[in-house]
Amino acid sequence: MTLVALAPKDCPLCPRLLAFREQNKVKHPDYYNGAVAAFSAPKVKMLIVGLAPGLHGANATGRPFTADYAGDLLYPTLIQYGFAQGKYAEQADDGLKLIDCRITNAVRCVPPENKPTPEEIKICNQFLETEIASLQKDVRMILTLGLIAHQATLRALNIKQSTFKFAHGAEHQAGDLIILNSYHCSRYNTNTRRLTEAMFHTVFARARELCDT
Repeated sequence: MTLVALAPKDCPLCPRLLAFREQNKVKHPDYYNGAVAAFSAPKVKMLIVGLAPGLHGANATGRPFTADYAGDLLYPTLIQYGFAQGKYAEQADDGLKLIDCRITNAVRCVPPENKPTPEEIKICNQFLETEIASLQKDVRMILTLGLIAHQATLRALNIKQSTFKFAHGAEHQAGDLIILNSYHCSRYNTNTRRLTEAMFHTVFARARELCDT
C-alpha cells in the first residue's frame, strides 16, 4: 500500500474540522483521526477525486474510501477494470494495490455530517492543487466523484467554474488533461438509484479506454 500525504495528519487550517477531529479522538481513540493521505499506485494515469473522509470509513482506517459504503462499490469496480489488484477487505492493511491510479479527496479531514463548508473546501484546495501539479508528468485524466470534487478540481486547475458543467459521464478537455465526471458512489446516491452499478461501470469502462489510449 502506498499512501501519499500532502496535508499533515494534524492539519490545523480549518478550526471546525480540527475541533471535530479532537472530539473523535476522545470518542474513537482507535481511529486514525487525521487528514487522510492519498492512496496511490507508483505511476498514476488517473487521479480519482472524492469528497471527504467518512467518519467511520477513511477517518477510521486512514485510507480513502476504506470501510465505508462508497468503498464497497468503488474498490470492486477498480479491480474489475484493472485499476487495482488483490482483495478489498475494508481495512488499510488488506494488501490491495492500485494500478495506474490514485485516490484522493477534495477535503482531507472528516467534516461533521459529511458536509464541508465552502471555506473549508477552499482552504484544502491548496493540497489538491499541489497533488495535481505533482502528477502532471504522467496523469492523463481526473475522475471527479460528485459536484464538489468536480468544482474543487476546476479550482485547483485554475479553471472557471462555468467552463465545464458537471454531469454524470461528461468528459471535459482541460489542456492535456481529460476531466471525467461521475455521481459520487455514496449510499444515498445508490439507494435512490441516482447512481446504479451499471452507470458507475460505464464511467470506469470509459476511464480504462482513456488510460489505455
